[in-house]
Amino acid sequence: MARSSGGRGAGVALSALAFTGAAAFAWGSLVERRLFTLRRETVPVLPTGAEPVTILHLSDLHMAPWQHDKQAWVRSLALLKPDLIVDTGDNLGHEDGIPGVERAFAEFGGIPGLYVHGSNDYYGPMRKNWLRYLTGPSSAGRGPKPPKIRNLDTGRLDRFFADALGWQNLNNAVGSVTVKGTRFDVFGVDDPHIAADRLDLLTGLLDNQQDDETLETTDAGLRHVVHIGVVHAPYQRVLNSFINHGADLILAGHTHGGQVCIPGYGALVTNCDIPRAQVKGLSLWRHALRSAFLHVSGGLGTSIYAPVRFACRPEATLLTLVARD
Repeated sequence: MARSSGGRGAGVALSALAFTGAAAFAWGSLVERRLFTLRRETVPVLPTGAEPVTILHLSDLHMAPWQHDKQAWVRSLALLKPDLIVDTGDNLGHEDGIPGVERAFAEFGGIPGLYVHGSNDYYGPMRKNWLRYLTGPSSAGRGPKPPKIRNLDTGRLDRFFADALGWQNLNNAVGSVTVKGTRFDVFGVDDPHIAADRLDLLTGLLDNQQDDETLETTDAGLRHVVHIGVVHAPYQRVLNSFINHGADLILAGHTHGGQVCIPGYGALVTNCDIPRAQVKGLSLWRHALRSAFLHVSGGLGTSIYAPVRFACRPEATLLTLVARD
């Protein structure tokens, strides 16, 4: 009788566990992944006396053509009237995802913007056992190896961002934008997750940019200058390099905030080598006796083959940059 009671107890416990797991999966796949959320952060990074500047940070839309609710929510963010938009990649999640991105960003014309690509802006999603994602971080930015054929129309995406919206392409490139009297010298790399970054090119590009900055200061008087680094996947070697190149603020995505988190514990994995504690949100990244503010977006989407978020709502962030003092 004791064994029988114990067996019944174990069965009840297993049934309860299975029910809890099924309920959690249902919540994450049917409800939470569509609970789009706007976070707000204040970043004391501007020089003394500078006027506050707002940055709308978007990342990881993984857009599929049928995701009309996501498209409408992103489009509504234009009502925030940000001073600058930074998009940190993985906008596409389907071979036919570009029209959805175009609809989502249709109201952003005239707002200055910066962008880099993620691997999913080149390669369509692949069917795989997404539970492997939870077994630990992937290799440190030298893989996984993508398919040999780029099957997404990245050129059309670039034309939309650059020509229709006027955004600056920072894939292994540098640029600048002046907002409310503050000059932002900006630089970025293509996705480190597929080893597309060219950190070796940045030094020469940034040296030339600094020469231009000196000429502008000499000719036009002193201007506030802030340096921003932009990358899709926040691998440590890239963040450290950005610190060495003088970044005051670094913006990244890729992690999905962990995507599946445990309340009270946080993300199980980060999908790169960044510490779990910095998988999303605002923090400080320290290297070589310097530091910079790091903001990692939890992103707005998921792979269409892993459509679940748990304790990790999809998000965009409005960053308000203010004076350091």
